[in-house]
Amino acid sequence: MKILIKTPINKDYRSVFSQFNVKLFAALKPPLVNLKITRFDGCKKGDEVHLLVSGKRWVSHITELVENENEIYFVDVGVIIPAPLTSWKHIHRIERTGKDKCNVIDDIEFSTGNKFIDKLLYPALMAMFLLRRPIYIRELS
Repeated sequence: MKILIKTPINKDYRSVFSQFNVKLFAALKPPLVNLKITRFDGCKKGDEVHLLVSGKRWVSHITELVENENEIYFVDVGVIIPAPLTSWKHIHRIERTGKDKCNVIDDIEFSTGNKFIDKLLYPALMAMFLLRRPIYIRELS
């Protein structure tokens, strides 16, 4: 299943990318979710992010980092993810839209291995990522 959310930011895309760090990641924590960051290497290929999500282990590997004159994006792939998820891929894209303007795009593909459960999980995940929009605007503008 796919989630795609765009958040416009009034700042240069390279400056926005430079703020993708552990401080921003901590600020993006969804409400009512017990989240502990146990390791955060960064956003470069080969980096890892380790979390405890409501006591369950989550490990993502950054598998790709691409930068060009129109965008910067990095891909995190869930290597160890809590049930019911069986796959997770999150492309964090910062797309240049003009001088000192960009979109922060959360492009997520996930699966539980069961389309019915995917559809049940979708609204909760969509809500969690929609809640990032005002945080991105506050933290990155």
